[in-house]
Amino acid sequence: MTEINNQLIIRQIDTGDYETIWHAMQDFTDNRDDEVVDELWVVEHDPVFTQGQAGKEEHLLNTGDIPVVKVDRGGQVTYHGPGQLVVYLLLNLRRRKLGVRDLVTQIEVAIVDLLKQYSIDAYAKKDAPGVYVDEMKIASLGLRVRKGCSFHGLALNIDMDLAPFLRINPCGYSGLEMLQTSKINGPKTVAEAADGLTQILAASLHATDVTTLIGLETK
Repeated sequence: MTEINNQLIIRQIDTGDYETIWHAMQDFTDNRDDEVVDELWVVEHDPVFTQGQAGKEEHLLNTGDIPVVKVDRGGQVTYHGPGQLVVYLLLNLRRRKLGVRDLVTQIEVAIVDLLKQYSIDAYAKKDAPGVYVDEMKIASLGLRVRKGCSFHGLALNIDMDLAPFLRINPCGYSGLEMLQTSKINGPKTVAEAADGLTQILAASLHATDVTTLIGLETK
């Protein structure tokens, strides 16, 4: 199994429809076996609020014309939209002998390391998953593990309209201020951030054989 753990596919998704990608992640996870190579899916979503398994209706303040999707990841409520980098981690944790808490830490460290390249002092919090800069949240995390395999992942704010976050209590915290990399001399585009972050994630997964693919087809 060591050799297959060295392989990784980075898939650039060419549709932003949240539900299409979510159901594709479920199908990928349900149908995979120990011979399937792990993948990172890179996407920018169309505007959508997602409500995790712990998400409470009271944290959806005024969603307006933006759809709300109840999903099977951990965590509370958040917003996805254009200008935000989303990376989904479809990993066989059992094969990698990787615990969920270890994966969360690995993701947070990868984001912190990316921002460090831009001289941004970012950090994680033990009691509130995600990555922060000066007490403002710049990246959110939410995972699901099924059959020993992970899906869902991270969202890093790059250059987006942050106003929709005011329509919710982000991650269940009233008044939590959101931040994005383009405003603090970090990555200016999703593509720039995606290139840097997927390289760091691949290295942290000890992937030496990395393939980049375009599109959602997984077969």
